[in-house]
Amino acid sequence: MALELDPAAPLWLHTAAGALLYLHIGGGAVGMVSGAAALVFRKGSGAHRLAGRTFLGSMLIMAGIGAGVAPFLPERASVLGGLMAFYLVASAWLTVWRPPGTAGRAEAAALAASLGLVALTVTFSLMAVNDASGTLDGQPPQAFILFGIMAPLAALGDLRLVMQGGIRGARRIARHLWRMCMALFIAVTSYFLGQPDFLPPFMRGTAWVYVPSLATLAVMAYWLVRVRFVQRLHAPGYDDRRSQGQVTHAARDPR
Repeated sequence: MALELDPAAPLWLHTAAGALLYLHIGGGAVGMVSGAAALVFRKGSGAHRLAGRTFLGSMLIMAGIGAGVAPFLPERASVLGGLMAFYLVASAWLTVWRPPGTAGRAEAAALAASLGLVALTVTFSLMAVNDASGTLDGQPPQAFILFGIMAPLAALGDLRLVMQGGIRGARRIARHLWRMCMALFIAVTSYFLGQPDFLPPFMRGTAWVYVPSLATLAVMAYWLVRVRFVQRLHAPGYDDRRSQGQVTHAARDPR
């Protein structure tokens, strides 16, 4: 992501563009490292919470700048990616910030946001299909398939949460987990597949560029299975005690 400015543009404009670029790159780099750390640290531990907060802040910066700058490049696929990552991180944080079994205006706003992402995904895909080049800003319709899967799934989850007035237990933790992991997946994929010039030489043009993205999905699948099907996570009151930092040693998620 880089804004192309007229060399004759004012110095402050070049400075602002450079600052946005470095904030975007820095936010993405910190997000990838802290996101990986949050997946490794024991769930519910102080280290996990610190890594999670760092991931939240850095990803909101990265995604917010990306979504805001991309229309001027223009790279509308990056607009969608930035908005999706921002929404996923924010709604994942909201899931664990809210007391279990509650829902309100914030959850309704998240539902509206996910429905908007569905509409935007469909719009961009149709624009690519109907364009004479068969692309949108150089991106084929297939570039929007992942968003076409994530956005409806997220919207269905938001709708169910709002209609039920909140969720508890393993479902609540799983909702938080998959949204954080998919946001991390977007960041990792954007870097390793979208910025080949910044990769180590041994990775460029090889299958190694796919390994970080696939590893993120594999770790997400592992934790989702563990959260949803490990019997301990279904103990009565587990989720409520966890949210208050009062989970006993026997009921904690194992590493």
